[in-house]
This record gives sequence, C-alpha cells and structure tokens, in this order.
Amino acid sequence: MKTQKWNAHQLVFTAVMAALIFILTNIYVPLGQSKVHLGNTGSILAGLLLGPWLGGLASGIGAFLFDLLHGYGLIEALVTLVSKFAMAAVAGAIARAHREEGMLLRGRAAARLALGSVAGGVTYVALYMLKTLVKTRFFSGQAVAWEGVFAAMLGKLPATTINNVFAAIVAPLFYLALRPALEKTHLLEKLA
Repeated sequence: MKTQKWNAHQLVFTAVMAALIFILTNIYVPLGQSKVHLGNTGSILAGLLLGPWLGGLASGIGAFLFDLLHGYGLIEALVTLVSKFAMAAVAGAIARAHREEGMLLRGRAAARLALGSVAGGVTYVALYMLKTLVKTRFFSGQAVAWEGVFAAMLGKLPATTINNVFAAIVAPLFYLALRPALEKTHLLEKLA
C-alpha cells in the first residue's frame, strides 16, 4: 500500500480553501427553505485545484465549520462534511482523470473541468436531497407523510440547483484564470 505524503504547499492551500469556502458560504440570499450561496463554487474550485483528496478535505472542513458555528448541530455538520467532501472529490477526480494510467477520460482539459464540475454538483444535489429525505422522514420528531417529505425536498431543490449550476459555470472559469499564475510560480505542480 502506497502512503501519501503531503507537502507544505498542499496543506496551506487546503487550509486557505477551507477558509474561503467558509467565507463564501456566509455570503448568501435566502430562497424558500434554503439559501443561495457561493460555498459550492469554492468547493468545486477546491476539487479542481487540489484534486479529490485535499480538495474534498478543504470543502468538507470549510462547510463543516460553517454548519457547526451557525447552530446546525454536530450531526448535521458531519453530514455536510461528507457531502461536500464528495462534491469536491468527484469534481477533482474527473478533472484529473487524465493523469491516471488507464483512465478513459483523455480528452481536452476544458471538457474534463466542465464534466467534473457538473458531476460534483450533481453528486452534492443527490446527497443533499437524500439528507433532506432522511432528516424529514425519520428524524423530524414527528411522523411526516411521504407527501410532506417530497414537499420539503422540492422546497430545497431550487436554491441547491442554483448554487450548483452557478458553481459548475464559475469554478472552472476561476480555475482557468488562476492556472497561468499557478503554473508560472510552479505552485500547480506542487499542488499535484
């Protein structure tokens, strides 16, 4: 089994991205039962910049801290940690698929960035809807009929869809804008 050693650049960028995700999640507008925020854009960007593991950690930790410090409770924050980790990990894994020997995605980098961003967003929406279903049906403290469960899910779907469509468009653009500076300073290869 191969052990992974992370360098100082990777750890610092992971911490910075976690802080950025925390801050971006604080910038929101309420919409229905949820809110439109920029945190998912930061999560996708973390996956694209840092790859699946470190990007997932940055995304999960930043969102976990937001939930914990805003009164959502430990269990909710842990569920958020897992779902945001998955979001960034999927985006990062697909965007970096060309680096792995034998992977099928060997096309253009922009296509991998776009596909990774969309897949990361879809992963998060699916996990968020699953969390809403389980929480509403089984942990709300009262018996909720399936119609009520689906109504709760529909109430949260518009904001989470907006968050992830915006993230799928903007995060790859930020990545492409940052890439030349990161390559020039050789930081991109230190983050790989």
